[in-house]
Amino acid sequence: MSTQSLSQSWGGFRAPTRVFLYRWAIANLAANILLVVTGGAVRVTDSGLGCPTWPQCTSGSLTPHAAMGIHGVIEFGNRMLTWVLVVVAVGAWVAAMRYRPMDRLARRLATGVALGVPLQAVVGGVTVLTNLNPWVVSFHFLATILIISLATWLVFHTNPAREHDTAPDAPAVVTRLAIAASWVVYALTWVTIYLGTVVTGSGPHAGDIKSHRNGLEPTQSTQLHVDAVWTLVGISIGLILVTVVAKLPSRRAAITFGGVIVLQGLIGYIQYAAGLPEWMVVLHMFGSALLMVGATYLLVSATRPTEPAATKA
Repeated sequence: MSTQSLSQSWGGFRAPTRVFLYRWAIANLAANILLVVTGGAVRVTDSGLGCPTWPQCTSGSLTPHAAMGIHGVIEFGNRMLTWVLVVVAVGAWVAAMRYRPMDRLARRLATGVALGVPLQAVVGGVTVLTNLNPWVVSFHFLATILIISLATWLVFHTNPAREHDTAPDAPAVVTRLAIAASWVVYALTWVTIYLGTVVTGSGPHAGDIKSHRNGLEPTQSTQLHVDAVWTLVGISIGLILVTVVAKLPSRRAAITFGGVIVLQGLIGYIQYAAGLPEWMVVLHMFGSALLMVGATYLLVSATRPTEPAATKA
């Protein structure tokens, strides 16, 4: 990027346009998804305690020593990503606060993400101080997923190409059914992702060779996770059919979510059959982030206001 274009980019904060705010929202979402990937790399490489304390890396040092090897570098690199997230979150927040006319929802969402990033860093520190307790690690991952959900909502809300769809011709009861089903899908997505962290907490990738597991039987916890996934698949198929047949505004989001969950399910089955190879575990974690993006996109698409056909230009 040239100096002139960089100057123009930062100069956009003086009077942010919708496009400017939207781009910062996308950067916000992308950065938090990247955190999931780097966090997965920390886990599968057994680098979770590469920096054995927090907020310092070692007692008396903010950075890892050469003797700590690659594990210290990987964990320290993941910690440094937090500062990138802070910069991006603050950029999105400033853009939302300065945007005119005032957009209260954009302000609230940007504020939620901006506050969530440092709080998430603290939760990450607690995971280290508890020697990667699997239940705390699960909460650490879910906190990131919550931020991703908020960031997705912000992206959807600020999209300058988004238009209010006309109210569907379908009976009101069908529309209400689709909205209710979207809420169920969103809730089940949370359940599915949480149970996925429970499976991980009982499996071989503890984040460090000395870390304890949650004590649950991996086969049983995996089956519970699979049951939740198939329940989610069944409801999603029904929702897709309803939205497509009734031509509801949320049909594109429903189809998109259906594609994501099928892809994520395939990755899950393949990684299980292959004996949980490290790269597939990271890919599955990335898929979990995309699954929450899809579920949030579906929910806000189903519940956003529509306008009567007669009033639309």
